[in-house]
Amino acid sequence: MQKGNKLIVINSAPYESRVATLESGILVEFLLERGDDRNIVGNIYKGRVIRVLPGMQAAFVDIGMEKAGFLYAGDFVTPRIGFDSDENGDEDFAEDIDIHVARYPQEQYIPPIEGLIREGQHLIVQVAKEPLGTKGARITSHITLPGRYLVLLTRSGHIGISRRIEDPEERERLHAIVENIRLDEMGAIVRTASEGRAETELKADMDYLIHHWDTIRSKCEAVSAPALVHRELSLPLRAVRDLFTADMDRIVVDSEEEYVRIRDFASQFFPRLRERIELYRGQQPIFEHYGVEIELARALDKKVWLKSGGTIVIEQTEALTVIDVNTGKYVGRSSLEETTAKINLEAVKEIVYQLRLRNIGGIIIIDFIDMKSEENREKVYQALIDALRADRSKTTICKISELGLVEMTRKRVRESLVRSLSEACPYCSGEGIIKSKKTISYEIFRDLERQSPLLAGKQVSLYVHPALAEEMVGEHRRFIEMLENRFGMKVNISASEKFHIEQYQIEHA
Repeated sequence: MQKGNKLIVINSAPYESRVATLESGILVEFLLERGDDRNIVGNIYKGRVIRVLPGMQAAFVDIGMEKAGFLYAGDFVTPRIGFDSDENGDEDFAEDIDIHVARYPQEQYIPPIEGLIREGQHLIVQVAKEPLGTKGARITSHITLPGRYLVLLTRSGHIGISRRIEDPEERERLHAIVENIRLDEMGAIVRTASEGRAETELKADMDYLIHHWDTIRSKCEAVSAPALVHRELSLPLRAVRDLFTADMDRIVVDSEEEYVRIRDFASQFFPRLRERIELYRGQQPIFEHYGVEIELARALDKKVWLKSGGTIVIEQTEALTVIDVNTGKYVGRSSLEETTAKINLEAVKEIVYQLRLRNIGGIIIIDFIDMKSEENREKVYQALIDALRADRSKTTICKISELGLVEMTRKRVRESLVRSLSEACPYCSGEGIIKSKKTISYEIFRDLERQSPLLAGKQVSLYVHPALAEEMVGEHRRFIEMLENRFGMKVNISASEKFHIEQYQIEHA
């Protein structure tokens, strides 16, 4: 297997599309889209307001899905709306595949939602975040249309430059070009791929996006709400548009049909990269050939081993992820402080890698091993900041506390990898634990006591899991005999593989 520096591997099937990004042969990012559950971030709908909630400064909008979309007042566009930006005023959307949600600046007054929106009103909205857990989709009325080099801001005159374009002269050049080619009422975000591009290329991208927006508006006028008026590109094409940058060596795809579609797409928007697209013809499945399947299996484990012998344990809930760093097998060679600092520094790289690979977002708490030295705490903190620079998702980090805790947030718009590839255990409901055999045995004894008026003097059949049957005829046999003598019943224990360990059944003749 050849290991290029940067590679996009696409596994395309009628039922599922999977995209893996590899750097030096290592899986760093994974995206998934299933035929019956296609990504809706970026989709544009004509919706109908079904409920306005003044107390929450929000409204629910029917967009034709099972759950209504959630529209916050700050995501409803007015001329005063601004954008989340860095200190230089540069919008960070350009590095995301996802839709950026426009917001009022924190110090700016947001009018009451009931003065902005009324029930029954029709709106053009875009999905900014997929439905997560029990929540409906997060939507915004600030429509953004991503192209190869630009992201069109349809209802704002703002111009932003990707923060990854660092050269001041280049930033100024690109700003001047966009100022010249945009329409007065529209703005744009300049993506990283625009660096070094000629004005003709950027103008062609802008003209295409403006025409696309005109088409969408015309369609909105012709349909009744709720209705889907624009569907975002399929995952393979989005990956080509958003991930296939100049420093990417190649794209390898295993479907000839998808290969032709991707080549045609590349020919239209960035022909110079067209020759880097390859069709995989190997006998081995493409994800196995590039080692992706093994890495995906590891990404579902809670415990991750570090090279030193230390470990990190990742526990996810719907709103919070806790990452615990442990020494594991590593005992160090000198002082305890040096040992903990070394493991924490090693853990930093693995944690950032896992956050990106598993697409973990929301609130994240990292419990590093306690360090007494302020110098070591600062060293670990700076290492975490440096490692996160390669992450395309926006993060906010707090300083390491004296207890070794780091609080951070990571932008989340899609379900995490674990939630995408798995579901809660039907037995433990996702807790990862079940009742002990002793606990279940005692529950059965109490149940036999409760039913004693019906069971007295009768033959009783108790059906349980084989492991529980072994426990009850062995260690707990004396308790069964006590119940038999007390209530004059005869309990016959039968083992059945059909029963879950916590399940049992009591019958009587």
